[in-house]
Amino acid sequence: MKRRNFIKTGFLSLAGISLLSGLYAWQIEPFRLEIIHLKMPIKNLPKHLIGKTLMQISDIHIGNRFNFQFIIDSFKIANQFKPDFVVYTGDFISLENGQVPLGKLTKVIENSLKGSIGTLAILGNHDYGVNWSQSEVANQITDLLKTNEITVLRNESIFINGLNFIGFDDFWGLNFNPEKALHSFDKSKANIVLCHNPDVSDLNIWNDYNSWILSGHTHGGQVKPPFLTPPLLPVKNKAYASGIYKLENGRTLYINRALGHLWQVRFNVRPEITLFQLQNI
Repeated sequence: MKRRNFIKTGFLSLAGISLLSGLYAWQIEPFRLEIIHLKMPIKNLPKHLIGKTLMQISDIHIGNRFNFQFIIDSFKIANQFKPDFVVYTGDFISLENGQVPLGKLTKVIENSLKGSIGTLAILGNHDYGVNWSQSEVANQITDLLKTNEITVLRNESIFINGLNFIGFDDFWGLNFNPEKALHSFDKSKANIVLCHNPDVSDLNIWNDYNSWILSGHTHGGQVKPPFLTPPLLPVKNKAYASGIYKLENGRTLYINRALGHLWQVRFNVRPEITLFQLQNI
């Protein structure tokens, strides 16, 4: 009888823990914003940019899968840090039954966070609509961002106040052309590449590029069992989950865990905004 009660108690305890874990992963962690503070040493950084800040926001995924007010509230929190540069590294939407949630995205972008020196963006795969094949969706999002004073880089670069930003269009989209984007690379300048999908880091396209690559796309897997790697990562190179990766030829890859979610579930992978402090090497 005692053994039967022990088994019953153990089963109920496990069921209770599972229920609480599920509720946490559904209702709590998806809205536990974490601001990550990191140093960003950059070759050839001008003296007047030393100590300035660059904020990375990625994968806001505006749609019907979670309350987008969380994104607006997160922008307000992040704005307290008064970033000098802000970069958005793709995936602004999640389609709603094949439709672009343009009204919701407009409200969010009207409340978007801006840098005091510059605000830039690139597109992600979801920004190309169904099966990443709708250029008209990408153009709609691009126009909306530009209307709200966010410069969109689509295989092009822009030199702002001594810092050269190189933006790739999405790897899975219709307009991926890294050779065109890197045409402006000058080794004597301070450079940062914005590239939504970190798998691009493994392509034979980089030549002498030797600086930072800021990516998103993975969401850190959204669910990460303790002490294990995330079981679901939408990349070919399963080593690319989140955080800093030192690559060959002096390149440094940073993968942001995403602010939004494809689905409202996170466990051991909190939503992230990254705040870099620029330093010279």
